Amino acid sequence: MSPFTPVAKLSELREGEGRIVVVGSEEIALFNVAGQVCATTNACPHHGGPIGDGILDGKIVTCPWHGWEFDVTTGKMPVNRNIGIKTYPVRVDGDSVDVEL
Repeated sequence: MSPFTPVAKLSELREGEGRIVVVGSEEIALFNVAGQVCATTNACPHHGGPIGDGILDGKIVTCPWHGWEFDVTTGKMPVNRNIGIKTYPVRVDGDSVDVEL
């Protein structure tokens, strides 16, 4: 198990928005869903589009390249639960958002 790594400040992650952070060599997409911070891989499985730049509607993010949608709380596609993106455990400690890779 990897340790949690601080990746962002909660005060800088606005509700309903995504943000891309780099942890080591990994690009991680962070999302604030009604106060719950979720972390996923930043690469869409379709063509590697930047998930963190997508539009977040509730807990569904739409990849900006080709419109694939994912539930950021589970990583699964709403229309085909056999396809998904990797999610990561998140811990919020005060204003620090920490992710476990």
